[in-house]
Amino acid sequence: FVHTTFKQTGTATGRLSSAEPNLQNIPIRTELGRELRKFFIPSADGRVLIDADYSQIELRLLADIAGDTAMREAFVSGFDIHTDTASRVFGVDKDHVTVELRKKAKAINFGIMYGMGEHSLSEDLHISRAEAKSYIDSYLSSYPDINRYLDEVIKTAYEQGFVTTKLGRRRYIPELSATNRNVKSFGERAAMNSPIQGSAADIIKIAMIHIYRRFKECGLKSKMIMQVHDELNFNVPVNEVDRVKEIVVSEMQNVVHLTVPLIADCGVGKNWLEAH
Repeated sequence: FVHTTFKQTGTATGRLSSAEPNLQNIPIRTELGRELRKFFIPSADGRVLIDADYSQIELRLLADIAGDTAMREAFVSGFDIHTDTASRVFGVDKDHVTVELRKKAKAINFGIMYGMGEHSLSEDLHISRAEAKSYIDSYLSSYPDINRYLDEVIKTAYEQGFVTTKLGRRRYIPELSATNRNVKSFGERAAMNSPIQGSAADIIKIAMIHIYRRFKECGLKSKMIMQVHDELNFNVPVNEVDRVKEIVVSEMQNVVHLTVPLIADCGVGKNWLEAH
């Protein structure tokens, strides 16, 4: 058996962190990481792993908190947000968005949320700074309320010295009062992203509490064994699989009321890779 230590206060955003060993740091996108995940198996025969993952929770929270109509509509309609962004930013019909354009739009979506500037985006996408600037400008004009939100949250952070999550938890940002420009810039990026990442952290923690209580009320033998950012893992007897999936998806999707739907995807497998 492998046992990690989860820390409640290990991150500035409020996310749980894992140490000794860090089980949140086993990649899914590399071949070695995928091989390693095969070694994580249920505790006994007759059990499986269930992996439940929030779909694009940070972008959904950005749409909700910023109140951007265009981005909200994409999520409410169930349309792929990166395809929607690509269509708007690159000026092509949604049916003609290529895999490459969607990939670029995805980088822009997450880059904007993390305060990425034209220099970083140009390096990320291997394009000129002028082209990166045009992408960012096009993005902010396509989603004008995102632009307004980013400006307002930085302004508020300077005035108050902190930002708050959707559920009211504060993160103080002393870097904003620094004289060093790089430190101050970090503070501005933290101000932009912390309400989003912090809200995601709050939401999954509350969902975990609700799921634990439901398991107890129903007398289930299933156990929640791990949290990896927006993902929860469960060790489940085969005869409880359907009930656990129903409880987990329901609690994760209904834990808070947003103006866009929260979506949780659920997989089952004989190991962590297969379940994910």
